[in-house]
Amino acid sequence: MQKREIFSCLSAVGPVVVRLDGRAFHGLTSEMKFEKPYDSRFNDAMCAVCEHLISKSGLEPDFAYTFSDEISLFFSRLPFNGRVEKIDSVCASYASSAFTILMELKEPVSFDSRVVILGNENVFDYFSWRQKEAWRNHINAYCQHALINDGLSPVNAARELKGMKSSQMHEMMHKRGINLAQTPAWQRRGVIIHKETYEKKGYNPVDKTDVITQRRKVVRDMTPPLFNEPEGEDYLYRIISAIA
Repeated sequence: MQKREIFSCLSAVGPVVVRLDGRAFHGLTSEMKFEKPYDSRFNDAMCAVCEHLISKSGLEPDFAYTFSDEISLFFSRLPFNGRVEKIDSVCASYASSAFTILMELKEPVSFDSRVVILGNENVFDYFSWRQKEAWRNHINAYCQHALINDGLSPVNAARELKGMKSSQMHEMMHKRGINLAQTPAWQRRGVIIHKETYEKKGYNPVDKTDVITQRRKVVRDMTPPLFNEPEGEDYLYRIISAIA
């Protein structure tokens, strides 16, 4: 029967990204009465899930990028000998459990998961692509919320925005007194969660001397640069280089 587990031996090698997406989170946001178009509590929970995945799950992704209900985990080296089924299932189940606990939900939520195979030359393109999606999601969220406040149903608001150019959506929000380029950076660009090295002072009782040790902590960057610009590429390169 073991031979019928036809995908159990499918494996990958790093670098890869494991992308997690919240399943049917629209209902959750309504039930929890999250603020529209963005809620800092929800974003904080997503960032906390990333922190748990990096530091407590045992999976040891190198860093994470999150926006909306999406998480991208970067792995230079893979757990479980690269077994794709195991990586997908454990990443998704851990994220689901962590989010449910962190938000103190009465009902469980779920994430789906996929492994994205990357070469070293594709890493920057991948994160630039997802950040562009964060920007598109940001524009659409503000515009849809504005139209619903104007009295349209969610379905009709979506129809109204379908095919609308970015410049038109900017103008639409500008007329309502909102400059989309000046909204909080985490809404426009997403959040990077990674490990950062810091120095800790200590004392050696044997030598009776002060000592400084290097430690690592997980931090959130709520204002990452644009990944498709030189500054953003250098930023990602520094994070990835610090992993080695």
